[in-house]
Amino acid sequence: MFRYITCVSDQWVGSKRDGAVAMKRALDVVFSLANLIAFAPILVAIACAISLTSKGPVLFRQRRIGKDGRPFTILKFRSMTNDPHTPTVTAVGQFLRISSLDELPQLANILIGDMSFVGPRPLMPRDQPCDCRTKRIRGSVRPGLTGLAQVSGRNRLTDAERFELDRSYVAAQSTALDLQILFTTLVRVATCDGAQAGPHSRPTANILDRRWNDLYSAASK
Repeated sequence: MFRYITCVSDQWVGSKRDGAVAMKRALDVVFSLANLIAFAPILVAIACAISLTSKGPVLFRQRRIGKDGRPFTILKFRSMTNDPHTPTVTAVGQFLRISSLDELPQLANILIGDMSFVGPRPLMPRDQPCDCRTKRIRGSVRPGLTGLAQVSGRNRLTDAERFELDRSYVAAQSTALDLQILFTTLVRVATCDGAQAGPHSRPTANILDRRWNDLYSAASK
């Protein structure tokens, strides 16, 4: 009797989780397509600015590891010169990095299913965590345009801290949490907090970091 109840309960939880994943994917498709249309003039303007100020392709392509360990090509606006020997960040590229506008082409990655709006950031093969358990947990969800680590310090975090936040996100993921992360990301982008590293970060970053630390301290109990 109890075994039957447990089996039914596991099936219900599994179907509920599958439904949540399907809903997240549907929202990713709708909002990535909507944003690609809405930001089309900005995308064209950035592409023109890159083409007119430096030689080389408009887009930067790099191999990253996605869900279930599958490799894919991530897209970004090129922010550096195309010199293979001494590449430097261009003036346009510096602005794109500070404003995070260099990440906009990843809306296409989201639309085709390589990424999601929220999830652990995709890593290059050489940067994968050594811990198999962490690698498996991170790979159980689609990588994100933004994530818990990005709103909790980004460049100020160590690899171990980022991986811990990634594991926390996977364990506690929900639509409500994704919305909180997206909202916080917008605040970070608007104030350029996320792009700053080191001890001289803005007060907004410290406030938001404390908020996320309190949230996950409570969630882990």
